[in-house]
Parts: sequence; C-alpha cells; structure tokens
Amino acid sequence: MNEKNDIKVIINNKQYTISGYESEEYLQKLALFLNSKYTELSKEDGYKHLDDKHKNLMIQLNLADEYYKMVEKKEDVEKELEKRDKELFELKHELISIKEEERGKKHK
Repeated sequence: MNEKNDIKVIINNKQYTISGYESEEYLQKLALFLNSKYTELSKEDGYKHLDDKHKNLMIQLNLADEYYKMVEKKEDVEKELEKRDKELFELKHELISIKEEERGKKHK
C-alpha cells in the first residue's frame, strides 16, 4: 500500500493541507481542476454576487452535473461497445458458416 501523503495545495486562493494515498502530482491535479472550476464560474455575472456559501454550492452542483453527465456518457459508450461486440460475434459466426458451406461444396 502506498504511503499517506500530506500535500499543501491552493484552492480558490486559499491554502489547504490535504492527505491521501495518491501521489502529490495527482493531488495537485485535483486542486488545479477545482481552481479551473472556480475560474470558470467566476466569469458568470450571477456568481459574482453570491456569498461564499452559495458560491461553494454552485461549484458542488456543477461538479455533480459534470460527474453524472460523464457517467451517462460512459454508460452510452459501454452499451455501444456491447452492441458492436454482439455484431462482431454474429459476423464471425456468419463467416464461419459460409466457409464451412464452401468446404462442403468443394468436397462434393
């Protein structure tokens, strides 16, 4: 098991120490991602007028929205992959049947 890391990160202009078993690089990427979300939302007019509590709620809602859209996309991709796997399976069996028919005709 990896060693637990305590990493200092800056999120939304505030320094935090976060702990985790992931690498420092990964934890910094998480902080960078959150900062990009804060920057993205801070460009919205309505966001600027919110208090910190509601700003954080907006960030959380946006992250939840993004997460669930990605989950749906992943599920759609998995369904498409299953469909293509089934089609490939059927085509392979069709090819095998055709080859067996041809062999049977040659031997007659």
